[in-house]
Amino acid sequence: MAKSVTISEVSPRDGLQSIGPFVPTETKIAMVRALHEAGVRHMEVGSFVSPKHVPQMADTAEVLKVAQTLPGLAPTVLVPNRKGFELAMAAGATHIGVFMSVTEQHNQANVRRSREESFADLAEIVRAAPKGVSIRFNLSCCFHCPFEGVVPESTPIEWAARVAALDPAMEICLADTTGNAAPDQVGRVFAAVTAASPNPFAYHGHDTYGMGVANAAAAYAAGCRVFDGAAGGLGGCPFAPGATGNVATEDLVWLFNRMGVETGIDWQKLLKAADLAASVPGGTPGGHLRAVPAARKAA
Repeated sequence: MAKSVTISEVSPRDGLQSIGPFVPTETKIAMVRALHEAGVRHMEVGSFVSPKHVPQMADTAEVLKVAQTLPGLAPTVLVPNRKGFELAMAAGATHIGVFMSVTEQHNQANVRRSREESFADLAEIVRAAPKGVSIRFNLSCCFHCPFEGVVPESTPIEWAARVAALDPAMEICLADTTGNAAPDQVGRVFAAVTAASPNPFAYHGHDTYGMGVANAAAAYAAGCRVFDGAAGGLGGCPFAPGATGNVATEDLVWLFNRMGVETGIDWQKLLKAADLAASVPGGTPGGHLRAVPAARKAA
């Protein structure tokens, strides 16, 4: 098995989007800088979504501008539709993430469109992206939906195949949006999609039910090599009732360190960045390792 993974940090976007009080742009930039200092090289720094629906992301262009100056960092911005894509291009983004849900009810709640309407729009974005622009296709609610319950395993497998057909090199992320996945379920789905497609696959997990790290380990065993995490365990989808924080980046890094899998992340610097993220007013931090004294002293 491969002995290295990529950790993709999402706290500046997914970690902050549900916070009510506006987080100052300077604070967001400080988070990005601290995570970069810790060795993070893939990071979602914001999203070009409607400021009416997600006001926390109104300053994404400013955060992106600073993130693009950090050596070696690949800063990604999320876009839900063609308008968001055009805003991202105007801001000079070179890494974008598009997203839709594999369940009809969550997609309607999240972006007010049917799955087929979202897929048609996003497929056009993939085709229209200028050369040199990297795209990640995120599929939400791959394992459980807050409105439809446990998702049949055939559903994310079928949608992943449709996405893979757009571009065999494009990264595809399967998300456990509510944190209600089970490791055996995650393992079977990832085994199926990695066997069927040459695309690189990523896993985005939440820790609502305390299964985040176990699910990440199952995805790794099934061939996944890119993992989303949020420093301090921040996060939660505002359109997925009951969903709490993302799997903490520090928990993921500890897991892979114990497994002898290289992440490229400096543990002590990551803890400093996680403490900063967890201290953001209005946020609800999560994760486990920051609260373990022995872990905080580890090299």
